[in-house]
Amino acid sequence: MGEYLNRELGFTCLGVRLAGHATRPKDMVRSRWTDWTASVEDGYNLLRGAADTVFLVGLSMGGVLSLLMSTKLDVKGVVTMSAPYELPDKHPAWQIKLYSYFRAYMPKTREAPGTGWFDKEAYKEHISYPLNPIRSAAELKVLLGKMQAALPKVTVPVCMIHSKDDTYVVPENMERIYAGLVNATEKTKTYVTGSGHVVTRDAARHQVFELARDFIQRHK
Repeated sequence: MGEYLNRELGFTCLGVRLAGHATRPKDMVRSRWTDWTASVEDGYNLLRGAADTVFLVGLSMGGVLSLLMSTKLDVKGVVTMSAPYELPDKHPAWQIKLYSYFRAYMPKTREAPGTGWFDKEAYKEHISYPLNPIRSAAELKVLLGKMQAALPKVTVPVCMIHSKDDTYVVPENMERIYAGLVNATEKTKTYVTGSGHVVTRDAARHQVFELARDFIQRHK
């Protein structure tokens, strides 16, 4: 997506590697939600060295972080994709944390890996942890609470994108985020089809790229 935005419009793009990501699951277990917000802030400061205008664009938890950090950083707008409003598990964070001492990981879904993907070739090239660390789910629960409380404080334009075929983070999550953005100067929500959760990599990715491109172009 960053390569597309750079090629199409010449934007300077930075893919932030959040703390604990893209290494090994044990590193994720050690990461806290504040480490993830710090990763976003580090990336923001790097971009401010190369650009006067910054947009936050995030997939899944990245969308949650983008919304929350837009209330703390000087950004022009936010693009969220496949962002959750809450976890399906209703247990409080402290209970999930306690459970993590007895069981470290859990499967991402009950289905076979790649089941939710429409572009099977893209899935073959997709790299992610095979399991979800339960301790990290507790941190995500806290982070989601922070985002929910921050939604009324978001005052920049927000573009939300979600796939109707997302079974990992169901589409109703976008509706709840949209309802909470009571003070955003502009908010749009768009449903795509023919993609699973990772809309930036699955079959509808070019439609997603174009939606983000048009939004950023309009508000830059």
